[in-house]
Amino acid sequence: MTEPTIQTTESTIQMAAAIRRDALKMVHRARASHVASALSIADIVAALYGAVMSVDPADPRWEERDRFLLSKGHACVAVYAALAARGFFPSEDLLTYGEDFSPLMNHISHKVPGVEFSSGALGHGLPFGAGKALAAQRTGKAWRTFVLTSDGEWDEGSNWEAALFAAHHHLDNLIAIVDANDLQSLDTVGKTLGLEPLPEKFEAFGWAVREVDGHDHAALTRELGSAPWEPGKPSILIARTTKGKGVSFMENQVLWHYRNPDDEQLATALAELGEP
Repeated sequence: MTEPTIQTTESTIQMAAAIRRDALKMVHRARASHVASALSIADIVAALYGAVMSVDPADPRWEERDRFLLSKGHACVAVYAALAARGFFPSEDLLTYGEDFSPLMNHISHKVPGVEFSSGALGHGLPFGAGKALAAQRTGKAWRTFVLTSDGEWDEGSNWEAALFAAHHHLDNLIAIVDANDLQSLDTVGKTLGLEPLPEKFEAFGWAVREVDGHDHAALTRELGSAPWEPGKPSILIARTTKGKGVSFMENQVLWHYRNPDDEQLATALAELGEP
């Protein structure tokens, strides 16, 4: 089995822009929500699928593939767009997002080729990912498990239990990523339930910790591609991001956690993202 070709940083930047455009179109067409959450993670997802993870679109269940879990399942359109871009399913299928009987559900679904785990209720991705990593460790497999969480979902106690579990079992094949955009459903994370200082908290829980600009493709590719960073420790990357990134009127605006863009707003957003 040949592993996918590693792309250049310029390629992943272009991929992220396409993910953002597709995400906007899907959410607009389905009259859905959570588009700002998808825009926040587009660069992380592009770096993972475009340059870091070993996956095979021709064989989504390839045994040696790296596993990716989107714990913040409401941001699914970003991952659906990435999977279509990589050829896991035809890009035309994106048009069915949110429709009755479509596997492209409004929270990420394992019925979609390339999706490992359905998620929606927050705080489930990391516990499941820790189990995946433990299974790989005990069976001598080399693949890694990547889990992308929101910062707001670290309000969930299940995440902290999983963090303790992963460190206790020395799961250095587990890499968590925090989409740290400091906004959750109704307000800032800081005003809802303060989490900072996150790096010190994770270090105290026994994790190897690094922090990057979550929109810097070179940094994302370098850090995620080089994990694990310390033998015997799970790794966590705190990616400082901007919710709604790439669309000026959505950036850092909590109302776009739920709002759906109208026709004029969609056109403006696509133009800002370089669509002819």
